[in-house]
Amino acid sequence: MMKFHSSVLFVKDIEKSKDFYVKLLKQEIEYDFGKNVILKSGITLWEISPSHIIDRKLNIKETSNRFELYFESDMLNEIAEHLKNEGVEFLHDIHEEPWGQRTIRFFDGDKHLIEVGEPLETFVQNMNYSGLSLEQIAHKSGISIDTVENILKNKSK
Repeated sequence: MMKFHSSVLFVKDIEKSKDFYVKLLKQEIEYDFGKNVILKSGITLWEISPSHIIDRKLNIKETSNRFELYFESDMLNEIAEHLKNEGVEFLHDIHEEPWGQRTIRFFDGDKHLIEVGEPLETFVQNMNYSGLSLEQIAHKSGISIDTVENILKNKSK
């Protein structure tokens, strides 16, 4: 059997990447092996030696945005402001997705795409506060009415 362990990001400068993920995104280091750092969240940062087989066989120095790292937070406004103050490059500022969730997307120093979105419970609650009916929330979010009712019931406790 195989068990998923983590996602690995190949980075150019491990120290800059550690600063970005630990200081800006508040991720905690589980193991630090110098050029390979495992974060408690399941992200691994790896500055590969030019002599390593991966670097010899692949062109990992090219940027690619075929995936994104996804985080959730109720403090989207504060996070966006903090990242702007730190000069982080954004793909887009706070934006409402078609399903009602507010998100921001930005890049780390190696151009990996990162998203921070509101948790499901938060954006369902926000739609409720804005006056949408259960049916309207279910339709917009793609979530069943039963799930919407459960989220709203649990949020009010």
